[in-house]
Amino acid sequence: MGDNNIDRREFLKRAAKAGIAIGAVTGGAFLLHNRDAVISAGESIAKVKDFRITGDALPQMAIAKGDSPAKIVKAAVEGMGGMKRFVSRGDIVVIKPNIGWDRVPEQAANTNPEVVAETVRLCYDAGAKKVIVTDMSCNDPRRCFFRSGIGKSAKDAGADVRLPKDYKFKKTAIKGEVLNIWPVYTVILEADKIINIPIAKHHNHSTLTLGMKNWYGLLGGRRKDLHQNIHMSIADLAAFIRPTLTIIDAYRILIKNGPQGGSIRDVRMMNTVAVSTDPVAVDAFAATLFDKKAEEIGYIVEAYKRGLGNINYTELQPLMIKI
Repeated sequence: MGDNNIDRREFLKRAAKAGIAIGAVTGGAFLLHNRDAVISAGESIAKVKDFRITGDALPQMAIAKGDSPAKIVKAAVEGMGGMKRFVSRGDIVVIKPNIGWDRVPEQAANTNPEVVAETVRLCYDAGAKKVIVTDMSCNDPRRCFFRSGIGKSAKDAGADVRLPKDYKFKKTAIKGEVLNIWPVYTVILEADKIINIPIAKHHNHSTLTLGMKNWYGLLGGRRKDLHQNIHMSIADLAAFIRPTLTIIDAYRILIKNGPQGGSIRDVRMMNTVAVSTDPVAVDAFAATLFDKKAEEIGYIVEAYKRGLGNINYTELQPLMIKI
């Protein structure tokens, strides 16, 4: 994995040598916006709260390995101090898995349904009033929610499962380096806490899709426009949505032909879940599962530069759990 304990200046030197291009395009910041998101005079712009829990000294990362997806996510959350550290009685919790593709769990294109369902149960056990599970699918949403297994497993665990047909979007000021105004799913405006649960997999544009990339699924508009400067737009979203918790599903990972996949030959069993309050650190760890260094992934570098988290994930002294 290499030396993870490097300071910011040395890290940026290494990133430059690796040839990562993460700056603004052609002469300055390029403000992406959807044509449908032009703001009319007097129109209100939504604001999104900071969902982080701060001010405690409990662990910032836990990594669990084992044969049961539900058991390892439960063990990792317990290692972090338990879900009651993050969810209070009466909270509305939004859980954002990856439900983008018309694929079964064995194909590793979507978040593992057992990881999602167990997280729903843990939130209710902590006293949540409502747990919402939702995503903006790329393929037909009904097939995605059904074939991924997430629709049924989350509903059986008591979640309010919302298909994209129910989506309502509001023009929101993201105020990023490349993202300006964009339609954002209003579910996050009603949330008290938000938990990001991506699956770790290969991506043909961003190299890997991990936690920070998973926020694309809360956006409306023409998301393909974001690929014009994908690493910067991912970092913009990471600065815009500050989650309560990130849970990386690496029970199975898709090592090539992502993000959609399709062939079981492209899947590797890792039997791992990583949980963290630091979205940069947990993505940096997840990159190592693909035999990559964090400095090879442009959006991780950019998020680190912006002070959104610690790319040297070992400095968080992650708790290692095997069950």
